[in-house]
Amino acid sequence: MLSKTKGIVLHHIKFSESSVIATIYTEAYGRRSFMINRVRGRGTAEKANILQPLFILDMDIYYQPNRDLQRVKEMKNLIAFNSIPYQVVKSTLALFIAEVLYKSIREEESNKELFEFLFHTIQLLDMTESGTSNFHIMFLLQLTKYLGFYPEKSHSKGNPIFDLRNGTFIPAVPFHPDYMRPAMSNDLNNALQLNSNNLNEWKISSGKRYHLLEKIIEYYQIHVSGFGEVNSLQILKEVFH
Repeated sequence: MLSKTKGIVLHHIKFSESSVIATIYTEAYGRRSFMINRVRGRGTAEKANILQPLFILDMDIYYQPNRDLQRVKEMKNLIAFNSIPYQVVKSTLALFIAEVLYKSIREEESNKELFEFLFHTIQLLDMTESGTSNFHIMFLLQLTKYLGFYPEKSHSKGNPIFDLRNGTFIPAVPFHPDYMRPAMSNDLNNALQLNSNNLNEWKISSGKRYHLLEKIIEYYQIHVSGFGEVNSLQILKEVFH
């Protein structure tokens, strides 16, 4: 069945000398794998370029529900980015975010709300001029709303410790090792207040931000089965430090 859909590039691997298998999060069918031919070799640079992390595509596909690999009839860049491909910080953030999405989104079905969130947030990253260093923290926390484990906003003097297993702030150290100490829990509470309007207002040292990021990744590892390690985390650390 010939179908049209928007798609967000998450990952691709080489399949042959001229072909790749791309994992794309589609508006119509959720996460899907596509065989894309004539991507490598002479005269294919344009097609290869649009398979970069988080690029947003307009796709015509031959969709078959029971196939592991879908076929693409035609695809083109839907949104012309102004900064993501050209700025090292933003391209590194795109690589990191795409890897997190690749490891956390498994559903092969449409989720309009999640797609719209990603569609608009990726464009926000491209347009953001200040507060970029806080963007990935905001993104990871907002994404948990759609994945089903958004932290409960219960931080207070009486609940100064964040329990990673239960996703809530609690009064005392739990009987397991998966928690944040009070100082980091306070940083997390501040991060939960972040939005597109106040990204540049949150002041935190790069060291504290990175340690908080590591704990948020641990939070994902606890709540997303098979999430594993994030390979681009080290690249992100090098860029921001």
